[in-house]
Amino acid sequence: MPPVGLSLPRHFDPSRVAEVWKVPYLERESQARAWADAHAIRPACADRFRICLVAVDVQNTFCIPGFDLYVAGRSGNVAVDDSRRLCEFIYRNLRVITQICPTMDSHNALQIFHPIFLVNNTGEHPEPFTLISENDIISGVWRFNPDLCFNFRISEEEGQALLLHYTRRLKESGKYDLTIWPYHGMLGGIGHALVASLEEAIFFHCVARYSQPDFHVKGDRPFTEHYSVLGPEVVTGPKGEILGNKSEKFFDKLLEFDAVVIAGQAKSHCVAWTIADLLQDILDRDRRLVEKVYLLEDCTSPVVVPGVMDYTDLADDAFRRFSDAGMQVVRSVEPIETWPGIRL
Repeated sequence: MPPVGLSLPRHFDPSRVAEVWKVPYLERESQARAWADAHAIRPACADRFRICLVAVDVQNTFCIPGFDLYVAGRSGNVAVDDSRRLCEFIYRNLRVITQICPTMDSHNALQIFHPIFLVNNTGEHPEPFTLISENDIISGVWRFNPDLCFNFRISEEEGQALLLHYTRRLKESGKYDLTIWPYHGMLGGIGHALVASLEEAIFFHCVARYSQPDFHVKGDRPFTEHYSVLGPEVVTGPKGEILGNKSEKFFDKLLEFDAVVIAGQAKSHCVAWTIADLLQDILDRDRRLVEKVYLLEDCTSPVVVPGVMDYTDLADDAFRRFSDAGMQVVRSVEPIETWPGIRL
């Protein structure tokens, strides 16, 4: 087999990773076919060792400065650097990445983690980044917004019972308190779209390798957060009703690959909980599978809001737990053929 690492194609401009623009599909299709011919890149169906790249929520809303939930990290520019490195990783390893699975955080305005869902005694909504605990609901600091009863076809009492049950379940399961986020990843909005440079890289891979990307949409259920692509934060409501479903189909799909590489945003939330759910499912099925999971630690960063919240240490602790469990923590700049367990 020819050497794995490829040079970067001429069309890739790292200076545009922080910008929003339209991908010229027909031009990139022609270039991808020529690139595949010039570098003897075979269709993905010929791969003997199959590698899946899970690109978690590489969307404008998280990855472009000035957007709603830009992951700036402590340095102020981490998500842009993460996206650039992820693009380069895709292009350099185009020959061996079998399929790319992007996940898409997908929201509407009226959801449990947006300000409009709750009010205080004076009718004010919580500010973004407010943490809502079980005690806040019990003491009446925050309550269900009764103006949403008609939309959800529930009573004010049912809405309040849902909030109490939800915050209690988060506490019991060791998850973060209910976080009120800025409106983000809004369906139909520009923030929902993939970062243009990454969309371009995924499209280029699709054409060059005849491998359709497999998109996974999450987060549109109104009564639960959905950080992990594999399942919501809380599955059932106070009456046993289903708030959101686990994605057994996606987990089973990942098991079909010889290696699963995970990157994206944010390290402290959607990436961490996706990995945590994957780890638990693997341990429930066959713990030997844990070693085929690779975490691109230089293509993901934690949520940091200066003076408000900093999840850096929690994210790093999570990655240490994943490593201790047997997952491989790697860097995008390392030749993929040198990673432990990779047999190309």
